[in-house]
Amino acid sequence: MDEQFYRMKRLPPYVIAEVNAMRHAARLAGRDIIDLGMGNPDQPPPQHVIDKLCEVAAKPDAHGYSQSKGIPGLRRAQANYYARRFGVELDPESEVVVTMGSKEGLGSLATAITAPGDVVLAPNPSYPIHTFGFIIAGATIRSVPTTPDEEYWRSLESAMNFTVPRPSVLVVSYPSNPTAETVDLAFYERLVAWARENKVWVLSDLAYSELYYDGNPTPSIMQVKGAKDVAIEFTSMSKTYSMAGWRMGFAVGNKQLIAALTRVKSYLDYGAFTPIQAAACAALNGPQDIVETNRRLYRKRRDVMVEAFGRAGWDIPSPAASMFAWAPLPPALKDMGSLEFSKQLLTEAQVAVAPGVGYGEKGEGFVRIAMVENEQRLRQAARNIKRYLSSLGVNSSAA
Repeated sequence: MDEQFYRMKRLPPYVIAEVNAMRHAARLAGRDIIDLGMGNPDQPPPQHVIDKLCEVAAKPDAHGYSQSKGIPGLRRAQANYYARRFGVELDPESEVVVTMGSKEGLGSLATAITAPGDVVLAPNPSYPIHTFGFIIAGATIRSVPTTPDEEYWRSLESAMNFTVPRPSVLVVSYPSNPTAETVDLAFYERLVAWARENKVWVLSDLAYSELYYDGNPTPSIMQVKGAKDVAIEFTSMSKTYSMAGWRMGFAVGNKQLIAALTRVKSYLDYGAFTPIQAAACAALNGPQDIVETNRRLYRKRRDVMVEAFGRAGWDIPSPAASMFAWAPLPPALKDMGSLEFSKQLLTEAQVAVAPGVGYGEKGEGFVRIAMVENEQRLRQAARNIKRYLSSLGVNSSAA
């Protein structure tokens, strides 16, 4: 019945949901599934953040409507974060807005700035909201590569020269979800110059800003002179502070885009629950031990996973950032396709991963692996995978 609705017709079946349903059914049947599919942090937030949530929630006057754009103290806290982390000055009143996670912020901004028929440039593969937020709003998507090499720039130029109407928005996301690719500040400098020349808005998703592993902190597009003329950037507390279910994020940057997002949000919501916003202030303003603790945790898991899966017969490139590995299918199984491989991995090895095709057709041939299980479970996953590959005649190294 939903096919009678215009926007439902524009949304294809969510491929990843098929694997998720299989995982849920397997767990209901009592099977021990090692879930590396969803990027859902398994660690709790800092205790002082939970304490602040409880403290404010105990106040009788804390349960009314909040502010859609975020309480002033939280917007100041985010501005202070950008100042100390990136050396970027932001006006908390006009250049910061609180969102219910970066995903909601991107979707609401798409609604705010997109007209039916507009053309939006989005990476392929990419996190689904980067494309479907605009598709829901009525836009047309033109794909550009995710890998930030010279082919990326040639694709941008081709899109501007041969697309009618000319694209008005470009989405970027580094560290990338799902590919874990990163960029340096020189990339953003070139991007800002290109956007200003071509009169294109840039939407940067920086959800994994603090999960970097090789001593190279991820930059922000806002560090580039003139970025505020053309860009807005989204960040999230989900991974940095292990607050995924709290749905707390931010958009910062261009005043016109911030105003548009703020206005649309004022029609759609009354803001996050005030105690959650107060607790988010405590996270941003308080001790930052958890940031380095989480970084070490995911780095260790990365190293264990790459080593153990490699010995099992599945070589996985070591990601430089994010909480994901972007893994090509074992060469002997590449013709299976990412969806069927993910299904078989679930049923035969009790390991859940996300099929790459769920992030765009350019994701075919890969799966996304989330580092959200502890080291012992990652090693168990490797043993299960080794047995599965051996059953198919795929050779593995000595355990």
